[in-house]
Amino acid sequence: VQLQASGGGLVQPGSSLRLSCAASTNTFNMRGAGWYRQAPGKERELVATMTNIGSTNYAGSVKGRFTISRDNARNTLYLQMNDLKPEDTAVYYCSVSWSIDTYWGQGTLVTVSS
Repeated sequence: VQLQASGGGLVQPGSSLRLSCAASTNTFNMRGAGWYRQAPGKERELVATMTNIGSTNYAGSVKGRFTISRDNARNTLYLQMNDLKPEDTAVYYCSVSWSIDTYWGQGTLVTVSS
């Protein structure tokens, strides 16, 4: 299984980005999925998660600004990020679990700076 993350870039504060995570296998039967991020000098932290039935959970710092979603027809997980702030700067990783196995994408860099 491979996960290909994309969509990162350099944006100004207040901007929006949508990250994508394309899976090489079906996402309709995933156990769960999530987006995580790691800022320079900090530990990786959870950003958002989604269960197989679509229940979502968000870190307090992104709640109301970020939205996790998936498109099973495209086997793709998304993270819509609105009103980006400099503190959102990090490498973002997607993670998807099937059965007992968890897979990670390679990370995509998001830089929020004026």
